[in-house]
Amino acid sequence: MNTPIQQEISSLIRLRMAAHDAHYAGGLVDGAHMLHLFGDVATELLIRSDGDEGLFVAYDDVQFLAPVHAGDYIEATGRIVSIGKTSRKMVFEARKVIVPAGMAGQPSAADVLAEPIVVCKASGTCVVPASCQRIAHQPVRC
Repeated sequence: MNTPIQQEISSLIRLRMAAHDAHYAGGLVDGAHMLHLFGDVATELLIRSDGDEGLFVAYDDVQFLAPVHAGDYIEATGRIVSIGKTSRKMVFEARKVIVPAGMAGQPSAADVLAEPIVVCKASGTCVVPASCQRIAHQPVRC
């Protein structure tokens, strides 16, 4: 049985999608790249919560909501929402925060978006074997 956590554990990474990240015509980045980012976020969350990288065992929901292109800056966040004996339930979100400006004669121009665009949401479960947990968790009492 999973228990809500007392102190929120969260992670944020931000990076630029490079030309080599583009998988499709028009510089489109494949959705699996967002899942790769979520995997990195999950690893940090487990290290912060348990002192061990653990294992990602399943996504139970993934929603691709907007396209991502080479040159976009993506901010991927995640947080642990509940903790079981060995399982850690997490939620993730990836947002586009900067885009290429597309100005003729100035290919390096970029724009910071006034409002980030959510490009992907997901939830999933990771496991840290009890023998690998280095940080004790106190159960939450309601």
